Amino acid sequence: GRRLAATISAMEGIADAVVSAIPAGGVPVGIEVARVLKAPLRMAVVRKVQIPWNPEAGFGAVTWDGRAILNRPLMAGLGLSETEVNAAVAKARKNVEERMEKFTGGREGPEIAGRTAILVDDGLATGYTMLAAIEATRAASPRRIIAAAPTGSLHAVTLIAGKADLVACPNVRTGRSFAVAQAYERWHDITDREVQELLIQAREMGVI
Repeated sequence: GRRLAATISAMEGIADAVVSAIPAGGVPVGIEVARVLKAPLRMAVVRKVQIPWNPEAGFGAVTWDGRAILNRPLMAGLGLSETEVNAAVAKARKNVEERMEKFTGGREGPEIAGRTAILVDDGLATGYTMLAAIEATRAASPRRIIAAAPTGSLHAVTLIAGKADLVACPNVRTGRSFAVAQAYERWHDITDREVQELLIQAREMGVI
């Protein structure tokens, strides 16, 4: 998070920034970015739409405003039926609604219209979670969008660069396979409970 914060703080025109953290992994990174930039923090809850027989993988994402961004070429390649797609999207939407209540209590975050929105995740693997977050954020009329993560695959960074105004990713991996955890010396999947505890700490710091 510190390295990413340093990368972003060197950019021009970020005095009006609002940091949007994508739970779960993007929350500790987003808190650090918000702390360094002295910017307000909000949650950008996005959930992967899981492949029915491989829940670790996804074919799209659902955002906090209910929209679904789907990887249709992958769907076709997997041979997913309309019933399977609808069920997976509905499951993701339900999870987003539950996490929005859990993390925000239904409260609106800081206004982003006319401001620089910095979307933060812990890494960019396929890029579809960030793409979904960008599309939902764009609907709120920010001045510009910066997509930010400490690490990412070259494929994902290239994909996202076509949708965001700027991409901040200090560690871009070019290998054929990529997992976010590979770029970290210490890694574990952050639980929703840990996210809640981090948000309490952020409030005490005055970030939220």
